[in-house]
Amino acid sequence: MNKEQVKDIKELLSSPQKIVIIPHRNPDGDAIGASLAMYHYLGKKHDVTIVSPNDYPSFLKWMPSSDSVRFFDKQNKQSKKALSEASVIFLLDFNALHRIGEDMKKTVETCEAEFIMIDHHQEPDRSISKYIYSDISVCSTCQMVYHFIEMLEAVDEIDSAIATNLYVGIMTDTGSFRFPSTTSTTHRIIADLIDKGADNARIHNNVYDVNSYSRLQLLGRALSNLKVKKEFNTAYITLTQKELNEFNFQKGDTEGVVNYALSLEGILFAAIFIEDVEQKIIKISFRSKGSFSVNKFSRKHYNGGGHDNAAGGRSDVTMEETIPIFLSLLPAYKNELEKSNE
Repeated sequence: MNKEQVKDIKELLSSPQKIVIIPHRNPDGDAIGASLAMYHYLGKKHDVTIVSPNDYPSFLKWMPSSDSVRFFDKQNKQSKKALSEASVIFLLDFNALHRIGEDMKKTVETCEAEFIMIDHHQEPDRSISKYIYSDISVCSTCQMVYHFIEMLEAVDEIDSAIATNLYVGIMTDTGSFRFPSTTSTTHRIIADLIDKGADNARIHNNVYDVNSYSRLQLLGRALSNLKVKKEFNTAYITLTQKELNEFNFQKGDTEGVVNYALSLEGILFAAIFIEDVEQKIIKISFRSKGSFSVNKFSRKHYNGGGHDNAAGGRSDVTMEETIPIFLSLLPAYKNELEKSNE
């Protein structure tokens, strides 16, 4: 985002606006953290509403003002009203409108508001918004929101609620600060957020230490389903709808499970395949180490995308068909995977 665009946005936000903030469908800690942080920041001067395509995991429901989020799928009338009245719409943590679901996409496409996109995923759709702040080198959209507030010369306005929400997003999208995208700048921002009121120990406990018995049992089943293809430095996990039902699956229960597969010694490529009978798809999460790009792999084969080392996709055939197809793709990437960690 250049200086002229920042100047335009400062001018736009200098007078009271009706603002809607939108995260992607099935929002994670980064999407919700960025949305709630912007809600608190912008809410100091503007009429602000967060409209999420759908609900998010319960382990994020403690976050400051999380009870203010409206859900397009459940509060459709109120959500559409807010969108139709908005003069400014922020799109946070996604790079294309299909990421909010077809129903919401159709509504958003009719809005006459000024759009501002802040996102760190690859290949943003630049036809959506006049103002796009895109940087794939940044670890999280929450860090980008911090930089955005910095561009507006308003870092001093970051209070404990904003700091807490931003901390959650950065922590979760960096795997608790262990992924390669975590930089010295990230740590300096985290230090400032702690100084501004983010209670790092409490935040970590609230996100990671609230497992239900059934969630841990589901994790056990997932790990028992783990398969390794040593010759391709690959491991994968499957979970059927029957297994999800058996362990009373709740939204967010499979968050991070794919990382267990990636943690195996010698594994550079990991995947988890989760059956979703309602949508009639197999949801897929990919992770990798080194130079192997799961973003490119997912875009090419699974109508997905994301980051080089973390991406998602989908399969429109059954689990029984999906796994053999996935395994049939691996030989073509054998050399690339062998060189990934060099």
